[in-house]
Amino acid sequence: MELRHLRYFVAVAQELHFSRAAQQLHVAQPAVSEQIRKLEAELGVRLLNRGRGTVSLTEAGAVLLTEARRVLQQVALAQFAIENAHERTASRLRIGYTPASLPTTVSTSLHRVAASMANLEATLEPGFALELIAAVRDERLDAAVVSLPAPTAGLRTTPLGDERAVAALPVGHRHAVYPSINLGQVAPERLVVLPRDASPPFYDAVVAMWRRAGLAPSLVEMPGWSVEPALLAVTSGAGMALLPESVAQRYSARGVRFVPIEGDDATVPTGLVTRRDTTHIATAAFLRAIPDAEAQRSRVSSETSITTAA
Repeated sequence: MELRHLRYFVAVAQELHFSRAAQQLHVAQPAVSEQIRKLEAELGVRLLNRGRGTVSLTEAGAVLLTEARRVLQQVALAQFAIENAHERTASRLRIGYTPASLPTTVSTSLHRVAASMANLEATLEPGFALELIAAVRDERLDAAVVSLPAPTAGLRTTPLGDERAVAALPVGHRHAVYPSINLGQVAPERLVVLPRDASPPFYDAVVAMWRRAGLAPSLVEMPGWSVEPALLAVTSGAGMALLPESVAQRYSARGVRFVPIEGDDATVPTGLVTRRDTTHIATAAFLRAIPDAEAQRSRVSSETSITTAA
């Protein structure tokens, strides 16, 4: 039994007229008659009484009409649910990020996409860099913000600019009032860092900076990927911390002052990782919004630097 058989039968049962049923279905009358005959043959009962110019339901036909309407209604509900799910998937954007690295380019791009997609459902999911990249490969995430370089073979990487390292110092530290510092000025005995898994490129860059400066502070490694424990460690006197500048843009921790680190080697590139073959509408819109958002971030950063220098 096919859905088409039930649709044709319901049309005839409602109209009690083959020609009008055919017009309603936008098919020829012989096609309707043929499908009804096939349905009756399959069920082994007569569903319609056919007289000269008249059509009426048999007892079996009346029973089938009730059930056929119920089946067709369920099919329509299922189709609606599937279409609705497809629309939700198309407008859902899942972005992974390492909490220590979330450039303002990302939030600016999201605002631009939300302005053009009224039904956008954007979620930000924190995690370790390698886990986020794996989630993009497995389609559990649509995109991931990570520090570079990273194992992204087979994926698409969109540059999000460089992130400069900043020192998180207790507000009472003698260097906390400086506009910027070099590592030789500070030379702490203990350095608070996030675990390497949170962002391997940034962790490695921090270690390399200290080595090039001829310094070897003891590393106080915080558990997990969250930034808050590192900031609490700074305020409690555990040491200074080196973090990406986007942390300073997002956090205003009581008792902590963020001071930029001098030197070109104090920067780490950041990128947005997506699948190469994605046809996801929200992801495509997000990627299109990034160049303008990155240009805006660079412009604001440049203006801030000029103002500071002045």
